[in-house]
Amino acid sequence: MDADSSIDHVFFPDSGVVSVLAVYADGHVIEMATIGREGCTGMQAVFGAKSSSVQLLVQIPGSAARMSRVAFTRAMQSMPSFRGLMFAYVQAFLEQVMLSVACNGSHSLKERLARWLLMMRDRADNDALPITQNLLAEMLGVQRPTVTNAAKELERAGLIERGRRQVTILDRQGLTEASCECYRLVRARVAFHLPKTYPEN
Repeated sequence: MDADSSIDHVFFPDSGVVSVLAVYADGHVIEMATIGREGCTGMQAVFGAKSSSVQLLVQIPGSAARMSRVAFTRAMQSMPSFRGLMFAYVQAFLEQVMLSVACNGSHSLKERLARWLLMMRDRADNDALPITQNLLAEMLGVQRPTVTNAAKELERAGLIERGRRQVTILDRQGLTEASCECYRLVRARVAFHLPKTYPEN
C-alpha cells in the first residue's frame, strides 16, 4: 500500500511480516514499525480514517485475513470486545514506534540490526529470514556497505549466517544479548497489551 492511498480493507496477518514506512519527498523511506500476527494494517481505521499516510511493504510473505473497512468500522461500533482489542493493539503499536525512534537515535547500528532481525524472527517463526542486504540498509536508514559491515560483525560472532537473499539466525540468545534493550522493551510492551502474542520458542 502506498502512502495517501485509501483504506479499503484491513488485513490481519496470520503469518509473515509487514513494515510500516515513512516516505520522504525524495523517495527515501525508513521503517517506523513492523506488523505481524499481533496486529493489523490500516490501523488508522480504528479512529475512522479512510486513508493512510504511511506506506506498507510486505517484508516476509505470509497469509492474512481480510476485512473491509466498512465491516471493520461496524465491528468497532457494535462489538466492545473487538474495540477493546483494537485499542490495546494501538497502544502496543504506538509504543513500538516511540521505542523505534529512541533506538535510532541512541544505539549502534549493530545493536539496531540485531533488534530488527529478532523482531522479524518473532513474527516469522523461522530462523531463516528471506531478506537482502539492500532491504536491511533501507529499513535501517543506512547505506548498504554500512549495514554489511554490521552484519559481518554479527556473523563473525557466530550469531547469524548471511546468504545471497537470506539471513539465518544461528544463535538467538546471543543475538538477543548483542541487541540493545529496545528489543526486550518492545517485546514486553506487546506482551503486556496483547498477552500470548509470542509463543515460547
